[in-house]
Amino acid sequence: MNTEIRNLEPKALWNNFANLNAVPRASKKEERVIDFMVAFGEKLGLETIVDTVGNVIIKKPATKGMENRKTIVMQSHLDMVHQKNNDTNFDFETQGIEMYVDNGWVKAKGTTLGADNGLGVATIMSILEANDIPHPAIEALFTIDEETGMTGAMGLEVGYLNGEILLNLDTEDDDEIGVGCAGGIDITATKSYATEKTPKNNSAYRITVKGLQGGHSGMDIHKDFGNANKMMNRILYALKEVLSIAKIDGGSLRNAIPRESHAIVTTKDIKIFEDEFYAIAKDIINEYSAIEEELEIDLEECILPESVLSKKDTETLLRAIYTTHNGVFRMSPDIDGLVETSNNIARVLVLDGEIRILCLTRSSVESGKMDLAYNISSGFELAGFKVKLSGSYPGWKPNPNSPILKVLDATYQTLFNEKPNVLACHAGLECGILGTNYPEMDMISFGPTIKGAHSPDERANVISAQKFWKYVLQILKDIPVKE
Repeated sequence: MNTEIRNLEPKALWNNFANLNAVPRASKKEERVIDFMVAFGEKLGLETIVDTVGNVIIKKPATKGMENRKTIVMQSHLDMVHQKNNDTNFDFETQGIEMYVDNGWVKAKGTTLGADNGLGVATIMSILEANDIPHPAIEALFTIDEETGMTGAMGLEVGYLNGEILLNLDTEDDDEIGVGCAGGIDITATKSYATEKTPKNNSAYRITVKGLQGGHSGMDIHKDFGNANKMMNRILYALKEVLSIAKIDGGSLRNAIPRESHAIVTTKDIKIFEDEFYAIAKDIINEYSAIEEELEIDLEECILPESVLSKKDTETLLRAIYTTHNGVFRMSPDIDGLVETSNNIARVLVLDGEIRILCLTRSSVESGKMDLAYNISSGFELAGFKVKLSGSYPGWKPNPNSPILKVLDATYQTLFNEKPNVLACHAGLECGILGTNYPEMDMISFGPTIKGAHSPDERANVISAQKFWKYVLQILKDIPVKE
């Protein structure tokens, strides 16, 4: 299994990736991977620092003949998104990722792979431990909690880094050079609800929406993939005259487009309920048939719950979610094909007397980000929800005159005889945040091809990793001399 991965080329990269993937490293639970990285740096005899929030910094002097080059910061994040298929038996707290190779792609068995951003981390590790790779002085920065708040990047204080150039290894197409990204803000809407005793003559059903592609709520938001929370709400709204809701549990992380949703409902009008359910389920499946080929919307009888939401709270909940924007809100008028502003309704939980709805709003324009956040918040507040805005982080404004961009552009063309795609992305990279405390640092982002990030369909291309490794090694040789 992982032996197959370790035999891939370049072996140093894939071996370090396999070692890293043996360590549980969920966002906000990085203690074990921090210890792993500290042990790695200290074993190499390199200066190893853990800052006040948990970021790990490992410093390596320049190799012989490269002492006059600018110091570089090589940066990737340690945490990974923990997602698994509903039918996968796997414990992220205790198990390492189970990997295999399938037709030129490295995949995981029913879970996220951790290539985002584990391949970047493994690349930096391989350079730190190598004795035969020419490079300038390196400050390796391994941040924490990128996936659920970017608190590592936010917490990195002035004084830890001296590098003039930052190489962020968190872009997911090997022909792209990232020069900008979106900022984001978390929206949390909560509301208590009243319950009613379930009539004994009612029947109970579990409704399941599953099989959606999911994916990254920034990079994939423009692809019109189905959102399980919006689909479930549409179903429940269509049936609201003949059902009562006992529970809803949909989605998971803010930065993942929700793939599944489950609801427990009751009804006394079985025939009408079932007829209308199958009708709306058929409509949704037909609408998404071209893009969501694995979509399933199922109905099964279950144990009758003791209580359900009141009719008033049911109406409020369903209308509030229906009103909330999901998906692309605005395309950039300045950069062709770039999503400027979007929202992901990531999590809907109705349980134990509380409704909890989590969204992630992104935009490459700060004022646009707040405009949509206020738009969504206002709808929830009108419905009686308490709304909290938190975790706001800035975007990264493109600099077309960046010196390191010119280096990477020229190096790419020399190596691969074609021009790279220089662009901004709708994901949240850490560059914009790191730039607040290190404003003079020249930043760039690139990486190997990874597909399906933040979902169990995540996969890394083997040939692309080889191309990326070759590119990195040449970039290290091409770093400019100090002024």
